[in-house]
Amino acid sequence: MPETLVINEIYLSLQGESTLAGLPCIFVRLTACNLRCSYCDTAYAFTEGRKQSLADIVMEIKRQAAAYPLIPSFSPTGGEGARRADEGEASNGSRSAQTSARSLDSGYSLKLPLVELTGGEPLLQPNALPLMRALCDEGFTVLLETSGAHDISKVDPRARRIMDLKCPGSGEVERNRWENLAHLKALDEIKFVIGTEEDYEWSKAQIAEHKLAAICPLLMSWVQPLTPEQQDKSLKKVPAGQTPISRRALAERIIADALPVRFQAQLHKIIWPPDERGV
Repeated sequence: MPETLVINEIYLSLQGESTLAGLPCIFVRLTACNLRCSYCDTAYAFTEGRKQSLADIVMEIKRQAAAYPLIPSFSPTGGEGARRADEGEASNGSRSAQTSARSLDSGYSLKLPLVELTGGEPLLQPNALPLMRALCDEGFTVLLETSGAHDISKVDPRARRIMDLKCPGSGEVERNRWENLAHLKALDEIKFVIGTEEDYEWSKAQIAEHKLAAICPLLMSWVQPLTPEQQDKSLKKVPAGQTPISRRALAERIIADALPVRFQAQLHKIIWPPDERGV
């Protein structure tokens, strides 16, 4: 029997979050999650989905990526990494242009579109690991959006892990797997989703205690209120006694406290209705 995954949706859009926000990205949303964060806006992925083979998933991703150039088209470090990668490919005809997205010294290139595994929680399905490996082998820049409640050590090291640390307002703070911090690399990212004053203070304390800024980029994302359609009955409640924080107040606190974090808005919710799927 071929390897399979239960997939909720696969679609091409713009990356709405992370340090790569705004770039074209193919999202592979996997079904199922064992957390019920108070702010979850994709509760439909808890149960909706259909089984697909890894081969079919990769084929669909290639189909959606077909219009993009095969060689890397973006170099965050100013072009030197991309130029050297292209020269290396030109000098070795046996290599595929698909595999030229790689790290070179301090420069690296990204093949577009990006491919992100999200959910739900992708790491609940063991076959997410071979899928990421296959996509990396194809030369894609692979991102993994994960809750931080599952072991990330077995994820292909070529993939870029965007890992939550669940704040108290999520209702799931006890699910953080702190051992994961030892496995993060410089191109990974840690995300705090902030909905309350208590979330902010907790996040600030974790950044200091674990010296997180020395590990990888840090993200702070404000909790946008759920629409009535997104308010699934299974979600946890924000713990009693917490004080909501506004988007502006969060930004101003980050500035005032000189936190080494990136404030991020969810671009897809600015461009499209916040409860629209497939964007």
